[in-house]
Amino acid sequence: MARPRVIDQNDILDAAEVVVMRNGAAQLTLDAVAIEAGISKASVIYDYKSKQQLIKSVIARRIEREKNRIKSATDALGDVSDRTVRGMIAAAAQAPDDDLLAVARKLAAALALDDELRSVIEDYYRRKIASVMETSENPAKGILAFLALEGLKSLEWHKYYSWNAAERDLILQEISHLLGAEPQPLSESL
Repeated sequence: MARPRVIDQNDILDAAEVVVMRNGAAQLTLDAVAIEAGISKASVIYDYKSKQQLIKSVIARRIEREKNRIKSATDALGDVSDRTVRGMIAAAAQAPDDDLLAVARKLAAALALDDELRSVIEDYYRRKIASVMETSENPAKGILAFLALEGLKSLEWHKYYSWNAAERDLILQEISHLLGAEPQPLSESL
């Protein structure tokens, strides 16, 4: 008797992201994900009871990856003032992944229409803002730098505007300067 195939949750989430990038969030179905992953729809339903739960898991995984990317950049800075915001600035110096941007843009509509899905993002920002406030020498300046970073990210992620690498580096140095200290070259902090 053949042993049943173990289905990796990441394979299902990867397939869901491919479907979202190709067809958009509105066309994401459990059937489409199953076909993309090469598994049965029942296998997808077993792990993710609904389309909403599947999207929520895709978002949660992307948030976790972003948190790990920022944590890695923050840890590389060592013991510095305004640690959380400076870590975010250092992480922002790395160009965002095109797949991440495509998934984020296409899931934005689903987030706007669904309070439960939006709550995942709201919780992420609530925690991030609390961390900025707790770790900033001057919380008002920390929040100002955070908002500038989020504005930069929003413009780039939604493809409203993008800067070349030199311009982007200068912007990030100026955001760092908002914290009240002389900005340090980002290439040295990574």
